[in-house]
Amino acid sequence: MQKGLILILLWLAFPLIGMAQKLRVAVAANAQFVAEVLAKEFKQQMGIDAELIVSSSGKLTTQIEQGAPFNMFLSADMKYPQELYAKQLTTAKPVIYAYGTLVMWSKRGIDLSKGLNALTNVAVKKIAIANSKLAPYGEAAEQAMERSGLLAKVKTKLVYGESIAQVNQYLLTGAADVAFTAKSIVLDPAQKNTGHWKEVNAKLYKPIAQGIVIVKTSKGETLKQAKQFYNFLFSAKAKQIFQQYGYK
Repeated sequence: MQKGLILILLWLAFPLIGMAQKLRVAVAANAQFVAEVLAKEFKQQMGIDAELIVSSSGKLTTQIEQGAPFNMFLSADMKYPQELYAKQLTTAKPVIYAYGTLVMWSKRGIDLSKGLNALTNVAVKKIAIANSKLAPYGEAAEQAMERSGLLAKVKTKLVYGESIAQVNQYLLTGAADVAFTAKSIVLDPAQKNTGHWKEVNAKLYKPIAQGIVIVKTSKGETLKQAKQFYNFLFSAKAKQIFQQYGYK
């Protein structure tokens, strides 16, 4: 009887064990779509599911600092992973996995051919931008406008999102006329015929070097899986996928 009870308890515990060992990857919002493709390819190759948690780099960093059960972190910059490394919350120093590209995106008939100067068009009432304190792409957008001498001129038009994902929603729902987003977003097949976009002159903002780290709380099987996914992200196949989404 006692042996039977133990077997039942072990059987009931299996779902919880599975949940505890699931690979959980924190992903900056700019890399959401490419990460989904990468995770699918990784599953095909290795048979391992990677659960993606998408938010701004700043918010994900705070969650990791507070003990969120993430195994890996794909940031939109190197600053946040460096902060985690400095606090001894990662297994190693962050490494650059890709360089991102900033674009302007519009669903409406707004001419973006003039680059940032298009923002001064009277037809542009609202410009969506990610919070620069949380999202590196928002910081890059502010840098570009500042260096172009346009930030003060368009400041009253700016509407802020917590992340690139929220910025995209502002544009897609019509709450904004123009949005600063990642090239990886507009190259996603689901957005292929959604409005038009133009790259922001890369000389106007610091290179968006995006870093990856494995979180130190990863143990046992999830640590092994995290290392496998980490190595996969630097493979020839992953590099090809990143390039398809506009990363360098």
